[in-house]
Amino acid sequence: MARETGESGETKSTKVKKHKRRKSKKESKTRIVHANILYDLTKGGDNPNRHYANNKIKTTKYTLLSFLPKNLFEQFHRFANVYFVFIALLNFVPVVNAFQPELALAPVVFILSVTAIKDLWEDYRRHRSDKEINHLDCLVYCRIEKRYVEKYWKEVRVGDFIRLRCNEILPADVLLLSSSDPDRLCHIETATLDGETNLKQRQVVRSFIDLFDPLKYNSVIECEKPNNDLNRFRGYIIHRSGKRDGLYKDNLLLRGCTIRNTEEAVGIIIYAGHETKAMLNNNGPRYKRSKLERQMNVDVFWCVIILLVMCLFSAIGHGLWMFQYGDKRPVFDVLSPEGTELSPVVSAIYLFLTMIIVLQVLIPISLFVSIEIVKICQVYFIHQDMELYDEETDSHLQCRALNITEDLGQMQYIFSDKTGTLTGNKMVFRRCTVAGVEYSHDANARRLAMYQEMDSEEEECTSHGGTLPRRDSVTSHQSGKVVLRSQSTKSHRRTGSRAEAKRASILSKHTAFSSPMEKDITPDPQLMDKVNECSSQMEFMRFHSQSLNQIPPDLCDVFDFFIALTICNTVVVSSPNQPRQKVMGCSMLSSPSAESTLTKLKEEKRPEHDLQHAFSPVPPNFDKTKALAQDECELRYEAESPDEAALVYAARAYKCALVGRLPDQVTVELPHLGKLSFELLHTLGFDSTRKRMSVVVKHPLTEQITVYTKGADSVIMDLIRPATGMLPLMRKRQRKILYKTQNYLNLYAADGLRTLCIAKKVLSKEEYASWLQLHLEAETAIQRREELLFESALRLETNLQLLGATGVEDRLQDGVPETIASLRKAGLQIWVLTGDKQETAINIAYACKLLDPEEEIITLNEACAVLLKNNYAGLVIDGRTLAYALDKSLEDDFLAVARSCRSVLCCRSTPLQKSMVVKLVRNKLKVMTLAIGDGANDVSMIQVADVGVGISGQEGMQAVMASDFALPRFRYLQKLLLVHGHWCYSRLANMILYFFYKNAMFVALIFWYQFYCGFSGSSMVDQWYLIFFNLMFSAFPQLVTGTLDKDVSAETLQELPQLYMNGQNSEEYKPYMFWMNMIDAFYQSLICFFIPYFTYVDSDVDLFTWGTPITTLALFTILLHLGIETKTWVSLTWMNWVSIGFSIALFFIVALCYNASCPACFSPSNPYWTMQRLLGEPIFYLLCVVTPIAALLPRNIYANIFL
Repeated sequence: MARETGESGETKSTKVKKHKRRKSKKESKTRIVHANILYDLTKGGDNPNRHYANNKIKTTKYTLLSFLPKNLFEQFHRFANVYFVFIALLNFVPVVNAFQPELALAPVVFILSVTAIKDLWEDYRRHRSDKEINHLDCLVYCRIEKRYVEKYWKEVRVGDFIRLRCNEILPADVLLLSSSDPDRLCHIETATLDGETNLKQRQVVRSFIDLFDPLKYNSVIECEKPNNDLNRFRGYIIHRSGKRDGLYKDNLLLRGCTIRNTEEAVGIIIYAGHETKAMLNNNGPRYKRSKLERQMNVDVFWCVIILLVMCLFSAIGHGLWMFQYGDKRPVFDVLSPEGTELSPVVSAIYLFLTMIIVLQVLIPISLFVSIEIVKICQVYFIHQDMELYDEETDSHLQCRALNITEDLGQMQYIFSDKTGTLTGNKMVFRRCTVAGVEYSHDANARRLAMYQEMDSEEEECTSHGGTLPRRDSVTSHQSGKVVLRSQSTKSHRRTGSRAEAKRASILSKHTAFSSPMEKDITPDPQLMDKVNECSSQMEFMRFHSQSLNQIPPDLCDVFDFFIALTICNTVVVSSPNQPRQKVMGCSMLSSPSAESTLTKLKEEKRPEHDLQHAFSPVPPNFDKTKALAQDECELRYEAESPDEAALVYAARAYKCALVGRLPDQVTVELPHLGKLSFELLHTLGFDSTRKRMSVVVKHPLTEQITVYTKGADSVIMDLIRPATGMLPLMRKRQRKILYKTQNYLNLYAADGLRTLCIAKKVLSKEEYASWLQLHLEAETAIQRREELLFESALRLETNLQLLGATGVEDRLQDGVPETIASLRKAGLQIWVLTGDKQETAINIAYACKLLDPEEEIITLNEACAVLLKNNYAGLVIDGRTLAYALDKSLEDDFLAVARSCRSVLCCRSTPLQKSMVVKLVRNKLKVMTLAIGDGANDVSMIQVADVGVGISGQEGMQAVMASDFALPRFRYLQKLLLVHGHWCYSRLANMILYFFYKNAMFVALIFWYQFYCGFSGSSMVDQWYLIFFNLMFSAFPQLVTGTLDKDVSAETLQELPQLYMNGQNSEEYKPYMFWMNMIDAFYQSLICFFIPYFTYVDSDVDLFTWGTPITTLALFTILLHLGIETKTWVSLTWMNWVSIGFSIALFFIVALCYNASCPACFSPSNPYWTMQRLLGEPIFYLLCVVTPIAALLPRNIYANIFL
């Protein structure tokens, strides 16, 4: 018996240990948050939240103690810096040193110091910003004082209760537990995170309904570890009773967001400081290596080879020269440190190291710093280009990657999104089909044409008036795709007041997608009659308490169609007088939880006579005065996408208006019926895989649980199935509606309209209960929650009934056709990757001149491996075929077909397919790629390309934050590439080649001298000149030229886009050019060495009296060489002359001062008064004229004949 007890005890302890192991493993994947007030009176070590990060942010890289070692460590990641430090330290070895050791350190110390000062200044700016943010105030609950007290942001901890006020910025990621809003809502603005200015709703955790008291809080939160996914939050809260409530992203307020329209909210901090989602997404500027820099590194390697060859040649020469003396050592022989004679071999080895020190200038130490300075200056001047500033949006070009500006001049392939990039992302409701009947909305088409004419008149007046800035391009009338500005902004523009236009633009930003063109829809009379007829019949049936089944099916479809347009979205309603003030719904229904909904399904349906209450347009506590005031002012719709806004405005045009939205209720106002409140049970949001969204509501008229779905026709049409038990006549009607709707969808797409299908589904209580049970499990899961919710949505969205379809027009941005035409003339291959329907994409491609109607187009719509050897003008491929084409076995065939086409249009492509296409072209064809887009679905494509460009449009800032460059409009890409890209590439390519030439030319002078000094490593150039020649005397002019030189004017580059091909073909920097410059450098050094040599050969001048003229002549020749290479002496004459004059003056000032202050240097050769004597000799001036001309004559002849 005792043994059994012992065994059972061991079994229990084993189970406990296993349970603890499982628990610890589980805890490692999640975070458990307790309230800090429970541990205020205990020791700090007892607080389970103590291991989490505090809210103090630190974006600086250094401290006072770590700056020097850490910065040097980072700089020594560059091989060039390590090399030069090694050379400087080698000079401290007495047996091989060539210069004064301290002097040899000067160049590398200067370069490291300049970089360190730059890094220190940038870090100090970050420190000031951090300090300002960390010392912002917020209200945190204190248990001792039993009230909220002010604390700095940096003092906030995970587990603190925090009170938030209207217009206050969130200091951390906060779980919402209470709100002053009676509907338990809190509205936030997320512009600082994703650039979207529309309001977003967040709701209080489900179980916290009553007024929140921190002292009564005794729950524990278990959630996921910190991550950078802004659109995901998973977890649950465990109450003392053991009940668990799921936590979602709608319960989480993110750091950096702003509280709007809510007087007060209370929450508990979940993530703080660097663990917040905003900080985890803060990656800073992007750093890439440009193609030109990669080529330059190859030539630096060749310079190292040349240096080693020259040093080896000198060492062998020195060894042979020493060997010829035999046992008779020369009087100037250098002894070993022990005082013994060195053998020729050992002398040669020492001389090899000495020559590395002497000829170190061949490796351009200042090249890398000069390139950084030039690129920063180039970015500055690009930012200052007012032609890249968009007045309407008050935005200009942003450069987020500072080191790839020259890549802009070498692009070969452009991959572009369509919606929001080529088009304006201003969705205008154009036409629709309901129940198989098409409504053309001719009056609405005439309204849009009027907007186009008004915009064209404005452009004409602007171009002739001369008082306003002329637009870059005017869209042709034939295309009819013009992005029209809001009327308010336009009226201000006509007054000529830039400030007023800017204010109007800023005001319009309060509500996105709400220009008059977008929201003032002219209804179709025939459809309007049906809406009125349906409403009047429903009103009649309400009055007589009759069943709605007597209404004709076509009218029911019209009613459901507009209900779906109104409620199947996430639009927030706001007031125009107070753009951030929410408008309350008129009927306050209690918010049933998912569990209570499941329970209520078992109750009996209420009697039919209760329809009278559902129809009641006047709620119990309805205030007529407030209602009239509200009716006088038009409601605003804060939509997350332009598609949603367009459809809601279209429904409002038919008097089916959205007037209120709560987490559990949507209120709609209908003609004759007043306000109806739909109980919102579930919202299944849109995602790029399902390509649809759905809402599950309890219909106030029929008490039925109804699913309304809208989405892409490619997926909705496959989900249409007749309901079980449907009469044959109704089945035939459904098939007819399906056939007609498909035909109309094809017509809409051919007209370039974006199409959406609208469908519904009625669930029985049993079906809903069965689905809800699994959906609840998915909602409360922490692991695989997204996957489970996705599967749950797929189970619900089946066997749908088609209601109709809409055609929404997305107009081209200004100047898109002209920009694409110019880019194609520049030799750029343009691919458009879009998720739109094929016919829509083709129509837009024709409108923007990507495709030409007269040219042959090949369309691939079947998954087949096909090889085409003919050349076609354009290729169109859909998403399914693209999936096959991207297969490993077919990708080469696909590329072969695509390369033979001038343009490629990929339709129905997913974000992943977009990135795969860009990666395939970049890796297989070894070409330079640029991707441009405006939405979150373009981020992967932008990040894969060599250069990513984001459009700061109306879909937020995700694309901008992932990009290297950000543009306000697509048309600005033309000047960015054809002008600034060409200039940046040309300037840097020529500057790099000039650096190699200049260093080689100066080093070769010392090499020639070795033939006259027994290859001893001696130099006829004073060590001060040798060290500072590249660092001081010849540095400034090349920086000016590298920053400001223009081989062709901006006007010419845009008029002749073909000039861009120079950069594509790397015409400015080919491998042979490096060797040509090396040969020219050696030739010029021969001239600069031997003309002074033969001039002074029989004279009694000392070494420096002969070497100083050589240094002077080399400087003159190098500067004149730069003058020959400079293209814009006309527009930049004074800058070039000033820089060259400054360099020459600096050299002579330093030489005169140095020679006058060194009476006993380097005996027996002494530089004292050398320059002063030379300036008094006429032969010196003759040398300064003859030698540079003789040295530069071959290059000048070559440039005039062959270039």
